[in-house]
Amino acid sequence: MSTEPEPGRAPEHTRPRYAEDPIVMTVDGQRFRIHERAEKPGEYDFDWLSGPHDYGFGITRAAGSAMTLPEMEEAIRNFLAEIDPATGYLRD
Repeated sequence: MSTEPEPGRAPEHTRPRYAEDPIVMTVDGQRFRIHERAEKPGEYDFDWLSGPHDYGFGITRAAGSAMTLPEMEEAIRNFLAEIDPATGYLRD
């Protein structure tokens, strides 16, 4: 019997749970869905909805502090500034 994981979605118990409904934000023409993790205040997942790939990024704030909408927008702009337009992925 193999102990190797099978491809596909992560098991339910390993997927993050989110605190509230997501925020959907458009920054410089790009759409992102933002979730705060339920069990980890101050930890956010940003999903790039309009990007060329299933891609995004995460942020963990010190001491579980909440992000403001302007801070979320700035984080998205910083992320987009690091994207290689030719590949749609972070620059090397």
